Amino acid sequence: MRRPTTTIEAPRVRRAVWPLLRDRSSVPEARRLVRTQLADWGLAEHSDVAELLASELVTNALHHAWGKPILTLSAQGGTLRCEVRDANPALPHMSHTHHDDEGGRGLCLVDRLSCSWGSDRVPEGKVVWFELSAPPKVPAHE
Repeated sequence: MRRPTTTIEAPRVRRAVWPLLRDRSSVPEARRLVRTQLADWGLAEHSDVAELLASELVTNALHHAWGKPILTLSAQGGTLRCEVRDANPALPHMSHTHHDDEGGRGLCLVDRLSCSWGSDRVPEGKVVWFELSAPPKVPAHE
C-alpha cells in the first residue's frame, strides 16, 4: 500500500452555543459572550465588529420573532460565523429607512460590515447568520 506524500487535515472547527433569554438583557449578554469567546479563541481583534453584528441579530430576534433565541459562534479556517436561531419562520429583509428613523438599520449594518450574511428556514423556525473573515494568525519567527 502506498502512503500519501501529503496529508491534508480538515481545519479545526470551534463552536460555542448559548441559549438566550427572551429579554432585552440578552443583547449585552450576547456581546459579552462573543467578546469572551473570541478572546479565548485568540480572535479578539475581530471582537468589535462581531459584537456589534451579533447584537443586531439578537435584537432583531427579540423584536420580530418568538421563543428564546439561540446564539451560535463558530470559527473554521479563516471564517468566523455567528448565527441566531429563533422560532419564527419568517425570513428578515432589509428595510428602507429615512434619515430621521431611529431603527431599522440593523441588517444594513450586517450587510455593510460582514463578508456575507443570510437567513435559512429550519424546522424550528429560522437561522439568521453573518460571516467575517478571520484568517488564522501566523506565528512570528524569532
